[in-house]
Amino acid sequence: MKSVILFMIAIMAMLVGSGCVPHTTGETEVGVRTRKFAFSGQKGVEDRIYTPGATYFFLPYINDWHVFDTKLQNLEMTFSKLRGDRKTKDDLLFKTTDGNDISLDIIIAYRIDANKAPYILQYVARDDATLRDKIVRTVARSKPRDIFGELKTEAFYVAEAREAQSLKAKAALQQILGPMGVIVEKVLTNDYRFNAEYTKAIEDKKVADQQVEKNRSAQHAALEEYKRKLEEAKGEVNKMVANANGQYLKDKIEADVYREQQQLLAQAIQAEGIAEATGIREMNNALAGAGGETIVKLRIAEALQGKRIILLPVSEGGMNLKTTNINRLIETLGVKSLSSGK
Repeated sequence: MKSVILFMIAIMAMLVGSGCVPHTTGETEVGVRTRKFAFSGQKGVEDRIYTPGATYFFLPYINDWHVFDTKLQNLEMTFSKLRGDRKTKDDLLFKTTDGNDISLDIIIAYRIDANKAPYILQYVARDDATLRDKIVRTVARSKPRDIFGELKTEAFYVAEAREAQSLKAKAALQQILGPMGVIVEKVLTNDYRFNAEYTKAIEDKKVADQQVEKNRSAQHAALEEYKRKLEEAKGEVNKMVANANGQYLKDKIEADVYREQQQLLAQAIQAEGIAEATGIREMNNALAGAGGETIVKLRIAEALQGKRIILLPVSEGGMNLKTTNINRLIETLGVKSLSSGK
């Protein structure tokens, strides 16, 4: 290790002795050499990238040396004086598409394309500060104003709308700065502000919207309560209908059973009546025959058996039942005393 260090010191001493001076690049820097005078070859900006983290030796006076930092850089333009690229109010001021004034904090994240460092030195800027202040900053304060100004005022409250415009602004900046050797990584929005009168109007509108939302929620709750009660009423009605249908079916079954019983009873009565009528018809047929008169006499005899019979002669000039006082006649014959004794 000591031998290597001594060898390097010797080489550097030789180079210094020959008039060469060291030029270094940081860990994220690339170097660009410019030949002011050339013994051979072409003078001017050398089309070569000197890689990061190295030391190079060139003769002074006839060579220039420039470095560019390739790390990600943030250009912040903000309303606050305590942070950002400048210690003054540096936010973007513009009008929305519906005519309201607005100020917007914005951050441009960019880096240098290392392969284009010689082009940047020759045609764009001689160092990082010039590139940042004269090129990136100028373009970044101009184009985003137009793009974010396409939004309506209320759209700034919507994160998705701001994000969409940020992507659009990134593409527009890349289109302009890309050919210059600058890669735009992101366009970020931070805070935004309206004028005092409009801010007050927005706040009042928010309060009104909250009240509207509250009323809408109350209306929704009332509607849900109505639906609940309606469902309960439907359930009660369905229950009553079910009960009524059940009672109807029960009554119908009972009525069907009663009707069946009455039909059976009617059939029995009908059968009995038919049988009785048949018996009477048969008896009538029997009475209408030769033995019918004998049967009638027999029945009359049975009916008169044990009865006391009084014969009253009736003839021309005899007793006339039409004019005779039967009661007096019965008393006379003693029939009354016999009837009362029996």
